[in-house]
Amino acid sequence: MQIKIQRWLFSLLIIGALFVGGCGSSPATNSTTTPNQASGESISLSPSPAVAASSQFKDLPRLEGKATVVMTVKGAPITIEVDGTNAPITAGNFVDLVQKGVYDGLVFHRVVREPQPFVVQGGDPQSKDPKFPTARLGTGGFIDPKTSSERMIPLEIKAKGSSSPTYSQTLEQARVAEKPVLMHTRGAVAMARSQSPDSASSQFYFTLTDVPFLDGSYAVFGYVKEGMDVVDKIEAGDRIEKATVTQGKENFKPVS
Repeated sequence: MQIKIQRWLFSLLIIGALFVGGCGSSPATNSTTTPNQASGESISLSPSPAVAASSQFKDLPRLEGKATVVMTVKGAPITIEVDGTNAPITAGNFVDLVQKGVYDGLVFHRVVREPQPFVVQGGDPQSKDPKFPTARLGTGGFIDPKTSSERMIPLEIKAKGSSSPTYSQTLEQARVAEKPVLMHTRGAVAMARSQSPDSASSQFYFTLTDVPFLDGSYAVFGYVKEGMDVVDKIEAGDRIEKATVTQGKENFKPVS
């Protein structure tokens, strides 16, 4: 019983660690999940209506198939297989930001390895400025120059056996009993967000171990295929030197 309680408390605190970064001055910032014990905030479980990707999200880039992204950190490559087959909008957003050079020079602002391995999180555009306050990292997202506002993408999770993803709500909220196709196994790459399901923008995280309690609540869009040893060595403050799409560019469908 004591072990079960300790694991439950660890899961609760860890989810807040992902979530804390998303609770800055902007209501739609990105972070990985966890209730913020200091502020008393927690993940919202109020249901939000599912919406069709072809309607409300038609102006977002998509990836129709797979692509490969190589991210260089401390001179070493991390090869990511991005899965647009099962997460077309989430994967399309990531590939679009890579091709725009958004991730080049950004910092990994959150690394959680204790008391157990959890995640490495980065992708806040504010971190490109070395003078930006470290304490405020994790509150920013991609500002689309076309709209001068933060681009946010819907929560997108495809359940096993489903023909299309569930949008704008967790699988629990949608009352979907099946597990996601893309699960939080070690090396998963997923979008961080705040308590609002549709608040992911540019921040993402690598999982350092299997994290099943995030399945169905956060959108995985790919996996590290090579270079997990590089991910394991990332420390807070390390920068992404360069991110490049090396394969699958033909599958990317930008906004017209």
